[in-house]
Amino acid sequence: MNFVKNTKTKIVIALSCAFIMSASSAQAYDRVKLLQSFFSIVMIKGYTTDGSMAYGSGVVVGPNKVVTNCHIFRKTPEPFISRGEDTYRITQIQADRYHDMCLIATDVTPFAPSEIGSATTMKKGEEIIGMGHSSGNPSPVNANGVLKSIYPFNNGYIIRSTARFSMGASGSGLFDGHGRLIGINTFKSPGRNAYFYALPIEWMASVEKQPIETKFPIDGKTFWEEDDANKPFFMQIAEPEIQGDWSKLLVVSQNWVKNEPNNTEAWYELGVAQENTKQKPDAEKSYRKALELSKDNVDAMFRLGLLAAEQGNIKEVQAMKLAISSIDTDTAEEFNQAITCGDKCEKRR
Repeated sequence: MNFVKNTKTKIVIALSCAFIMSASSAQAYDRVKLLQSFFSIVMIKGYTTDGSMAYGSGVVVGPNKVVTNCHIFRKTPEPFISRGEDTYRITQIQADRYHDMCLIATDVTPFAPSEIGSATTMKKGEEIIGMGHSSGNPSPVNANGVLKSIYPFNNGYIIRSTARFSMGASGSGLFDGHGRLIGINTFKSPGRNAYFYALPIEWMASVEKQPIETKFPIDGKTFWEEDDANKPFFMQIAEPEIQGDWSKLLVVSQNWVKNEPNNTEAWYELGVAQENTKQKPDAEKSYRKALELSKDNVDAMFRLGLLAAEQGNIKEVQAMKLAISSIDTDTAEEFNQAITCGDKCEKRR
């Protein structure tokens, strides 16, 4: 399918660019870089065997190269790239099915690639932005958020953020405030108050070593579709934490710490479970262990500060307040509010 210029496409892109510029002006974002990132987003579409349209998102990462999720190719025998009403044929694919990352090659396209970054250089609370075709919108939808956590997993770090996405955004880009691609939005936990996860862009290096394929559909089970007991621990803790099932969270986090004793997030989640099952002395020890393993674990600082406030330890409260402020001013403001409203505040996740 050949590239065809049309006015409608230009209008859609112009409106989306205007949205990024207005949204970014109030945030710590680099507007110029984000506009460049916007132009690296494409839609991936294809008719299924029953005649319906399947769609997802992708990010241009090189000349005529697009990274996306493999699971979006499960039902369509002839997928293609589109932007507005312009379409481009997919010529080949390299697939890491289990990690759900695919790299596709296309006909010649006019799209510049995204700059590559890494979540491992970021801190909790830093602002990020997701860009993709949520709900099948023909123009990329932008979702501002913050980095919540990164979880070591299979030679990379799975990213959890507050940048929401919905159906159609599988394979979309997660960018830092300077417009650098740090992850590929892929899956979320069930329910209304979901946790949102992205694959690390570092995995693309191993995908590039996969054999070239030319036949679709692409099938294969992913790690995030495993049975609950076989899912990574960072996925197992999501549901009990969201639902407030602290006894279950305690069991899962204890197993997590046992299996990954040097994981700061494991110790933090154990502390959350202990604090909410009335084991506050143990919770304090777990939070301190989390902070020992990562001096920038602002969540552990937050909880230690609140425990200190309950104990009337003003010196410790001030120390945590200062430490949090040096990392993230928004979280520091949230902390200031939390130490004054106590149990009346909504629980921080």
